[in-house]
Amino acid sequence: MKRFSQLAWPYMIWVILMILLPMLLILFYALTTSGNDIINFTFTLDHFKKFFTDPDFLLVLWRSLTIAVKTTIICVVLGYPVAYFIARSSDRVRNILVLAITLPMWINMLVRTYAWIGILSDGGIAQTILGFFGLKDMELLYTEGSVLLGMVYNFIPFMILQINTSLCKMDKSLLEASADLGANRVQTFLRVTLPLSLSGVVSGITLVFLPAVSSFFIPKLLGGGQFFLIGNVIENQFITVGEWNFGSAISMIMAVIMMICMYAIRKIDERNSGGGNQES
Repeated sequence: MKRFSQLAWPYMIWVILMILLPMLLILFYALTTSGNDIINFTFTLDHFKKFFTDPDFLLVLWRSLTIAVKTTIICVVLGYPVAYFIARSSDRVRNILVLAITLPMWINMLVRTYAWIGILSDGGIAQTILGFFGLKDMELLYTEGSVLLGMVYNFIPFMILQINTSLCKMDKSLLEASADLGANRVQTFLRVTLPLSLSGVVSGITLVFLPAVSSFFIPKLLGGGQFFLIGNVIENQFITVGEWNFGSAISMIMAVIMMICMYAIRKIDERNSGGGNQES
């Protein structure tokens, strides 16, 4: 057993170099003032104070959380029926549908997002189609709707695949037992299928909400700079303004928010799993 534990050392070294040290460096920048050298530096909490006392930054944070929640809800509502249909299909059809879901993910996310600019722009495909219904003058690009569309399009495969995996692992004999006890399809879904698939839903929520709340190039491209989210603020602080210390402080605040969300989601998943075990 001790010999096998030694195999974890390369992974531990990778975690230290690629995750722990960068996070410590960001924390160091967040807690120090600008203009320090290697030997002499001054610690401060002014960057965190600046963020929480400026209503503009709090408004951007609230907007980012709102967009992430909307994206997650839409992905659950649209992704669950698709995942349910895939899971109920035959093995051959299921493999084809899963391939169709994952195929767009082989293309770089930035390229896929750029494609939506041409689709939603004036005179694009979407506006041409809407023109047949008398909605030609509708503004599609550089709106909250276009940002939501881009996020849902890029992140919904994660939701579908997680829910589909959970549904495929479900014991089919439980559905047969439910039918034998006189339950119809709706009752079987609400009392058997849905509770047993919640672990996949929770995993999908994690994989959608976390990248959505910190996304910066989707709102930048589809929002046209008019829809500013917290990821854009961080990018702006590092690249445009040059305030690395303040940008690091915002990054640490977002890291704490994400860890709290992950902890809450994990507790919900554990409660659902524990409840299911008690009932069985």
